[in-house]
Amino acid sequence: MGQAARQVAAGDPLEATWRRIEAARLRTLGWLATMQAPGAPRGVMRISDHHDATRWPGMLLPGSYNGVMALDLLGGLDDYTAADRAALVAWFERARLPDGRFRIAGMTDDAVFKKPDLAETWRYIDFHVSNYTLGAIEALDPDRKPVLAFAEPWLDTRELGHWLSLRDLRDPWQEGNNIVNLGSFWLLMARHGDAAVQARVATALEQLFAWHDRLQEPSTGFWGVGQLSDPTRLLHAFAGSMHNFHLWYETGRPLPFQDKAVDYCLSLPPAIDSACIDVDAVDVLVHGHALLGDRRDAIARWCLTLLEALLAFQNADGGFADVREGVRRQDGWVRGYEEPQGLSNSFATWFRWIAIAMIADLLWPGRRNWRFRRMVGIGYRRQPAR
Repeated sequence: MGQAARQVAAGDPLEATWRRIEAARLRTLGWLATMQAPGAPRGVMRISDHHDATRWPGMLLPGSYNGVMALDLLGGLDDYTAADRAALVAWFERARLPDGRFRIAGMTDDAVFKKPDLAETWRYIDFHVSNYTLGAIEALDPDRKPVLAFAEPWLDTRELGHWLSLRDLRDPWQEGNNIVNLGSFWLLMARHGDAAVQARVATALEQLFAWHDRLQEPSTGFWGVGQLSDPTRLLHAFAGSMHNFHLWYETGRPLPFQDKAVDYCLSLPPAIDSACIDVDAVDVLVHGHALLGDRRDAIARWCLTLLEALLAFQNADGGFADVREGVRRQDGWVRGYEEPQGLSNSFATWFRWIAIAMIADLLWPGRRNWRFRRMVGIGYRRQPAR
């Protein structure tokens, strides 16, 4: 393909691909508009056409935080007035518990599961929902200081050490979410806090990085038990570890064995898998392209091939599905809301646009102002020097 990442000029053979991206972006913005919940503030969205908001009002929260972050990424918040933004932030805040956690209404103890320990289950769900909701609020009001009292206990070195000792690396995908979410809350504390808060966060992060250093597998760059003997476990180790990588990117620390993680992702077929796996691979490769000095052409070729597949995967209504077959549930809500896979939904639409936008910004740097998240977690991108 020649130069791996470049500004595409008029008449370039890839210009048609860029036009397809723009057309797909406009179709998605149109689909997101159809998800608007009647009678609610602008930007409150159903998660899909299947979603009956009168029966499942709690699902408006993930429908909206996914949808708002997709809008922000695609430039769809540009015409939101200050009043629109304030009303939507106030609506999100209705889902906030006093200590700062956000929770989906309607979830109950007997209907959730991530771990046998109920407290661990709720911690996972609350951390995940809070990360995404805070990301949406930040997109609407970047200077708003969040309430993060719930994350303060882990700034204590003994509490953090105990919590880390209980992380189960037989399930590194789940634990990667736990760790990056906690780290994201600390980084927000440091951003909005005084020198004392920043010092406590720095100490906690050093402890967290040291834990990772002891347990990282040098031949893959990932964390996870059994990854060297089982392809599925290796895939899950990759999917969990790429979340943790964001903590290195955001703090400017060199990521050990990053080249091995890139090698693994280049070994994957550049074809549709799931919304999560596809964006995870792109995230590793795009950050590797920016931070490492080799294999840039190979990364660009792999990403271009996946880009073509992603554009072809868009549904006729303008949204994106996760996968084509099966049943989709809200993460952790095992006896709650569900819908058929294959439908356009705001979760998959946002995830797939993160992958498309990262690839587009790699191949056509600066051509569009893609608004990636500042807050670490899915949708975050360390901004490269232009």
